[in-house]
Amino acid sequence: MVALENSPLFRHLSAEEWRTLKAAVREERFAQGLEIFKEGDSAAGVYIVRTGLVQTSCIINDKVRHTFARIGPGDIFGEMAVLESKPRSATATALQDVTVYFVPRDTMLALVERSPRLAMELLRHISARLWEFNPQSVREVIQAEQISVVGRFARAIVHDLKNPLSIISLTAELGQMPDLTPEARHAGAARIRKQVTRINELMNEILEFAQGPVQTFKLSRENYAAFVQETIAALRPELALKEITIELENPPPDLPVALNPKRLRRVWQNLAHNAADAMPQSGKIIVRFHRTATEITTEIEDTGPGIAAVIADRLFEPFATHGKIHGTGLGLSRCKKIIEDHRGRISARNEPGRGAVFAFTLPVAP
Repeated sequence: MVALENSPLFRHLSAEEWRTLKAAVREERFAQGLEIFKEGDSAAGVYIVRTGLVQTSCIINDKVRHTFARIGPGDIFGEMAVLESKPRSATATALQDVTVYFVPRDTMLALVERSPRLAMELLRHISARLWEFNPQSVREVIQAEQISVVGRFARAIVHDLKNPLSIISLTAELGQMPDLTPEARHAGAARIRKQVTRINELMNEILEFAQGPVQTFKLSRENYAAFVQETIAALRPELALKEITIELENPPPDLPVALNPKRLRRVWQNLAHNAADAMPQSGKIIVRFHRTATEITTEIEDTGPGIAAVIADRLFEPFATHGKIHGTGLGLSRCKKIIEDHRGRISARNEPGRGAVFAFTLPVAP
């Protein structure tokens, strides 16, 4: 039990100031679990704990309640809102049966104006509380964000694995048909091996994303036309499962480009499957190419509804997503990183009366 006279905050008050304080203060009791005040309440005054334990907390991100402090006998709480004349920004709850001294706001402000030493003690108290709160708050926020990121990565893995696993499952079922020709069985086995390779590449990319920047990114001189034809040939059966066709509006440039085939193929896969997700009732993907003396621009257009305005400015940010139940926003951020590693640029736009267009540039190899 702490008497009001023993509170460090008021130890320097004069006799007259003590008389003012004692005339205004009142003693209040709260049973364990009761709220003393809650977020949004008007700030009627400050509290000093006489007996028991009080916890202050608030809701962050509309979901998680974070604890600011646990306040014991002799400590003050509720002072910030009183000094700033703002609604309460936290909730104070009795962790035990609590007895508190309540000092009305007007009385507290009058004492602070009259007593420089009280003002200094209050300032020291607020500073110490902030020093205590900041590391604790940062730890709790980081922990909550880590849990959230783990969940997002899990959804990203599931989302990225759905397409190759669907192809493997369907091919395995077809392979059990008794009248299947040896050539068809061989083609099915090759298709399954290709999807297993793709899954392995996906896992490696997710691990690299989680570990940070890739230290080595090797580029080789490749013919871009050959790369495009091979990539589209691999995409066609996957898109056909969703009743999506992919067409070349003009031939890909028959030029050498410095690229990493596995990484750049991942960009094509992401953009193609994003386009397919935007056209759940079937549709078409149109690919076109533009060439200058120094670079090749590849445009991938779909016949979907286009890019939602609410996400347009954050399209390539990690975890930015809109309209996809299982989407995480990792796909386009990875595409941006891969294209930039190729010393290129990536962008997106809507075409009036048409769908979304994603465009990326690659420098022509000298």
